[in-house]
Amino acid sequence: MKRLTWFALAVTLIATGFAVKTPYQAVLQHSRIRGRPHGPNVCAMQNIQGSDKKYFTNCKQWYHRKICGKPTVVSYECCPGYEKVIGEKGCPAALPLVNIYKTLGVVGASTTKMYSERANLQEEIEGPGSFTFFAPSNEAWAALPMEILDALVSNVNIELLNALHYHMINKRLTSDDLKHGTSFPSMYQDLDVHIHHYSNGIVTVNCARLVKTDQHATNGIVHVVDRVITAITNNVNSLIDTDDDLDTLRTAVAAAGLTNLLENEGSYTIFAPTNEAFEKIPPETLTRILGDPLALKDLLNYHIVKNLHCSESIVAGTPLETLQGTVLEVGCDGEEMTINGKAIVAQRDKLGTNGVIHYVNELLIPDSAKTLLELAEGSVVTTASKLFKDAGLTDHLIGSEAVTLLAPLNDAFKDKSLAMTPDMKKLLRNHILKEKFSSKSLYHGQELETLGGVKLRVFVFRNNLCIENACIAAHDKNGRFANMFIIDKLLTPPMGTVMDVLKADDRFSTLVGNIQRAGLTELLNKKGSYTFFAPTNAAFSAIPPADLNRLMRDPKELANLLKYHIGEDFLVSGAVTSHTRVTPLTGDKLELGTRNSTIYVNRVPVVEADLMATNGVVHAVGVIVKPLPPKILSDQAEGSTIRRTSAVWAGSQVIKNEDLFQKVLRSQSSRTMSRVQ
Repeated sequence: MKRLTWFALAVTLIATGFAVKTPYQAVLQHSRIRGRPHGPNVCAMQNIQGSDKKYFTNCKQWYHRKICGKPTVVSYECCPGYEKVIGEKGCPAALPLVNIYKTLGVVGASTTKMYSERANLQEEIEGPGSFTFFAPSNEAWAALPMEILDALVSNVNIELLNALHYHMINKRLTSDDLKHGTSFPSMYQDLDVHIHHYSNGIVTVNCARLVKTDQHATNGIVHVVDRVITAITNNVNSLIDTDDDLDTLRTAVAAAGLTNLLENEGSYTIFAPTNEAFEKIPPETLTRILGDPLALKDLLNYHIVKNLHCSESIVAGTPLETLQGTVLEVGCDGEEMTINGKAIVAQRDKLGTNGVIHYVNELLIPDSAKTLLELAEGSVVTTASKLFKDAGLTDHLIGSEAVTLLAPLNDAFKDKSLAMTPDMKKLLRNHILKEKFSSKSLYHGQELETLGGVKLRVFVFRNNLCIENACIAAHDKNGRFANMFIIDKLLTPPMGTVMDVLKADDRFSTLVGNIQRAGLTELLNKKGSYTFFAPTNAAFSAIPPADLNRLMRDPKELANLLKYHIGEDFLVSGAVTSHTRVTPLTGDKLELGTRNSTIYVNRVPVVEADLMATNGVVHAVGVIVKPLPPKILSDQAEGSTIRRTSAVWAGSQVIKNEDLFQKVLRSQSSRTMSRVQ
């Protein structure tokens, strides 16, 4: 027992020794593991091709070999604090500890070292103390605008010294100490530097990325950063107030009552639309939003993310939640920062005490500030949008009516006439519901009234939520006053009972006569929720005349055959998945499946689906449906050939080889084989 206790303790100590403390340490550990085959203390680095940007690699970057959408080249370098030894593998030697001044020269910050000497900072960073120096890399100094650099170096004893002191903290801080959202007083007038430590392992100080961390020195520690940082003294509202490029935004913020929010403590990311961004919006749209306090507030909140994200923290697409309640997909494409897939960020990382501003040259309008017409335009329902306008329904799409638009996908109109006939106008009116609904509140059997006065039924299936024959194909679009459901088909509201639907279609004239002969007319006219796989005239024509005549003379057997085609429950095509089963009025289960967008019932293809009726739905089949042998019930959707069966169901009894129904099915099998295939 004692040995087990000591073993458990040893395991705990080992696990503790290797425990990952921060996201940065997790990424560094992953890079060490990837670099291990190249020797001790070797880290794998990913370099973006065509740039000098390098990153310790995390799992996602490693396997995708991409950062900001650009391919990377993997190199193997000494991990922080180690160096190579001639003749030995990897990086076995720890770097000798020297003071900060000398350390700057070894870690790729020789320009900072030079400027430290010019500004008379050398003695301080060589002497006693315990400092943290966020040292700009050589490339960071080279990237400074010439006028700023000239101003610094022309007054080295004040401006340059102050700038360097702002990069220093009067205590030792390792990467473990650089927690997300923390601030530390710098050695320049105690003005804070702001730390952000992201889940992908990126660490920033005033939005400058730490490219080399934890370079230990005898009198402190050096972290190399990729840009020269400047002092932060104003909140984000003050930054907006003093920038002429944000005049319209400043007016909008005041009108929406958001000034206090942007002045108070917090940690926000603001994608600030420039004056140019507002000018790109149609005047009537902008006037409407600016005159609507709720829409305006939603618009502005959609530009504000709840947490602070510097541009350097983004290495791939990331959904970020806004104050408006929905998300923005913030990503990058090479050097460009993207919003919802578009490179519209004109200026990045203007940091305030309570957030960061990225300038965008396009206005981001959330759904909650849009009219129905704006929701539909520029989306996957543009064909429907045009048709609604052509039908004279524009007023319902741009007003403040609380309605719900059922907008079919563009694909729903393939092979359909788009002529604006009276029937089409009537149909389109029935795609607008009189109330504002959320799909989450719909329930099975619910009735929804349209502008055309028609009642549409809601059907809840395991895999789909449907309104009549059309199923909801995407998340709701919730507009300012009205909502939009994107549906996969053009609606076909029910126009009568199942019997009415069959009588109105010449393809079912033989079936209608047989229904009457079998005494099933009343059944198909009464209230119910039937699914009828209705044989067309062609299906009956495939039966040999002699067998068909015998079947017609026996109403009971004819009724059994027809009842085998009628399911007890309502099922539209959108509810059919692999191995969907329906119980017929007579006999065993019908097995349904889909292949290449075609529905099959017991391997018989449906030639036209979703003929809607008030008491059910009709699916046309060109072949009489027969039972499947038990051994192939489980693979219904995988094949398309019809196999012979040795027994069929009539009522609840298995009828053997000599039954008339069996003869009919057997005799038609050879005729229909090629048609079904």
